Amino acid sequence: QVQLAESGGGSVQAGGSLSLSCAASGLITAPGYNYCMGWFRQAPGKKRERVGIANGNGNIAYADSVRGRFTISKERASNTLRLQMNSLKPEDTGMYYCAADVEQLYGCREWTDYEHWGQGTQVTVSS
Repeated sequence: QVQLAESGGGSVQAGGSLSLSCAASGLITAPGYNYCMGWFRQAPGKKRERVGIANGNGNIAYADSVRGRFTISKERASNTLRLQMNSLKPEDTGMYYCAADVEQLYGCREWTDYEHWGQGTQVTVSS
């Protein structure tokens, strides 16, 4: 059973930094199995949105709103996905979620179809 556990959320002033981690357990490690893993966020009253996704090869695609400020890293040995957030803005406030999905032959599925989700960790950025 795949489980994802986020940690590292908190409160910070605008311009500050936070680092989030997502520890994944239960992932299939058989040859040929890769996972797409990503970070997503949801602000109060808004839809969940993509922050960034790492495919099975470790290539990462970021949302325009965070590119240049956020960095995702994927540690295959420990099955940990990290999110380093710098130059935080009040609009970055929200619940941050980690998600994982088996990579398909054609690549990653639409993130809204991802199978495994964590419970989320809250990030609050004050002005």
